[in-house]
Amino acid sequence: MPVLVITGTGTEVGKTVTTAAVAAAALAAGRSVAVLKAAQTGVRPDERGDADEVARLAGPLTAAEMARFPEPLAPGTAARRAGMPPVRPQEVAEAAAKLATEHDLVLVEGAGGLLVRFDAEGGTLADVARLLDAPVLVVAPAGLGTLNSTELTARELRARGLEPAGVVIGSWPSDPDLACRCNVADLPEVSGTPLLGALPAGAGTLPPADFRAAAPGWLSPRLDGTWDAQAFAIREAPQGP
Repeated sequence: MPVLVITGTGTEVGKTVTTAAVAAAALAAGRSVAVLKAAQTGVRPDERGDADEVARLAGPLTAAEMARFPEPLAPGTAARRAGMPPVRPQEVAEAAAKLATEHDLVLVEGAGGLLVRFDAEGGTLADVARLLDAPVLVVAPAGLGTLNSTELTARELRARGLEPAGVVIGSWPSDPDLACRCNVADLPEVSGTPLLGALPAGAGTLPPADFRAAAPGWLSPRLDGTWDAQAFAIREAPQGP
């Protein structure tokens, strides 16, 4: 797949660190990688954005950013309040398609969830995926409440004729509770798509060299990794009924 769109079920679910892990695994497999951040919000011009953070963790890749808005809001709202032109799905798709002519893999990272609006016309990351005819990887949290948001995201993708590539748990706790353990089996069931990885909590704080060495072990072979979903599910299965 030359282009993979990466969305979260919401904010702060580990989307950027997951993007970095996918990039690191692809680089380790010998593929050239570009990361395109559709819209960066809540970051000053002199601060490191998500695409830069992916490059810091994953290694040598092309990092690109479509637009940056100062307030930590949905891109469409942030653009309007800043008096700046919004980023539009067609522009993101065109930029990703150009990068795909020069790289083996292009990762397009959204802002927040799938239907966060980019502009006043209601353009979203789902529109970007449709224009690119690209699969969408869903990053979800591990704990209580994740099943509803993950199923809604997967249903919306299918309603739009898009392919959910799979689900990755963006932050797996060192001491998972009962809900987390049950969700390992329930996430594939409610989303109708495989679990393709689980990143340990705090992965983004690792030194870059350690992150790159470990990343393939967090992701399934479909994402250039070695993670075994079945073994993980058996190990984390809760005791009792």
